[in-house]
Amino acid sequence: MTRQRRYCGGQGKRFNGFNGQALMTTRTPNSKLRELVAESGLTYAALASAVRAVADECGATLRTNKSSVAHWIAGMPPAGDTSRYLAVALSRRLGRLLTPADLGLAEPEEEEEDSIGLALGTDPIDALLPMWRTELDRRTFLATSAYSVAASALPLSYVEEAAGRTAAARSGRVAGGAEVAAVRDMVRVFSEMDERHGGQHGRSALVQYLNDEVAPLCRARSRTEENRQHLLSAASRGVHLLGWKCYDAGQHGLAQRYYLQSYALAVESGITGHDGFVMRTMAMQGLKLRRVEHCLGLAETGLNRAKGKVDAQTESLFRVVYAHTLAKAKQGQAALAEAERARTLLEADPGDEVPFWALTWGPPAASVLSRTAKVFETLGDHRAAAEQYGRAATARPGGTYARIVALDLVAAAEMQLKRGQIEQACDTWGRALDHMDGVRSVRTRKAVTGMRRDVARFRSRGVRSAAELDERALDFLAGT
Repeated sequence: MTRQRRYCGGQGKRFNGFNGQALMTTRTPNSKLRELVAESGLTYAALASAVRAVADECGATLRTNKSSVAHWIAGMPPAGDTSRYLAVALSRRLGRLLTPADLGLAEPEEEEEDSIGLALGTDPIDALLPMWRTELDRRTFLATSAYSVAASALPLSYVEEAAGRTAAARSGRVAGGAEVAAVRDMVRVFSEMDERHGGQHGRSALVQYLNDEVAPLCRARSRTEENRQHLLSAASRGVHLLGWKCYDAGQHGLAQRYYLQSYALAVESGITGHDGFVMRTMAMQGLKLRRVEHCLGLAETGLNRAKGKVDAQTESLFRVVYAHTLAKAKQGQAALAEAERARTLLEADPGDEVPFWALTWGPPAASVLSRTAKVFETLGDHRAAAEQYGRAATARPGGTYARIVALDLVAAAEMQLKRGQIEQACDTWGRALDHMDGVRSVRTRKAVTGMRRDVARFRSRGVRSAAELDERALDFLAGT
């Protein structure tokens, strides 16, 4: 049977979610799928909508409808990757991780590997190596995977083992302070490149470096226990950056897998607070995707892993994300109080050195301002949100952090527009475009596309600033 595959990533193809060739043969009804759908309580139309939503997260466009679901239950197999999207949709509804096999469906090609990176408790390097292989071989099945709500809860129940799984010496190399410094320096270079030019720059090079240099070091003998800890922590930061690059490319399922393995490495390192910092990132991803089921737990647990044990600036980073999750949970007063604690920690900072792993997005003050803006935005205070976004943009060196400065300015402009300040918003958007030159990022493209949509009605009314901004936006989109 000819399989229709790889329609993710904007190929322009549309499928209704089942293989038409199967209609010519007699099929046995799929009792497993029928029982799971019944357990979910979803109507066929609601399930079809959920499957389309998962596909959309992966860059695919489906025409799945209630008739498609009926065909699947009757025994007609879904086409291409649709079975994977169906498994994710039912996993989210039922609160447990399901595979196509659990649904009584044949495994798509490479499906036996589709779960790699979605587990904790094994050697994280063993999970990472096949993930890196798929990237270097230009295979796309992980890049088009969906975000798993079930997997996002794994760090909340993860039990640390006494013996480090990556600590055993498996190579003849010896890792010491010089090796730790080299890994940190290289990860710092890749981080700066990412912020200046976007996640699409240097991704393959980062994968190659982690695969060829860092993984063997993680399995080498260390001169001291402290060397081993800092090496695993540096490796975790490198894997975290790779997850961030995938996030910036809109590949949220793959980003989540990297975050999980970054978390596992951070746990193995034993560095206080680092594992909680990755949980903080996972909470941020869930908030962005509006999959808030475990975000509050991740943010609160991450904070508890760090508070009172790290410097004041680093603790402020944990508290402000916790504040954001409280706001999303409709606990407004608690959210504002937590955001104020984060600000107070910044002002009271005695000047202690911020750990390497906590400098992922540059100066902590800028990150706290940006996240505080999201707290105000969630609570509907657009004036305060615009002010905080603007302050965050000026708190980072624009040349080094071009992408995030641009996105903060875009968010500030959106808040200004909500207050009816069209001229001011256009000016702020214009400054955002100034920072986007040379940045290759799915998020910046989406931001500019959204900008055009927001100013369309003002352009049609003859507002000159809106027309000029739209012309600049078109030029930007044409060049990226």
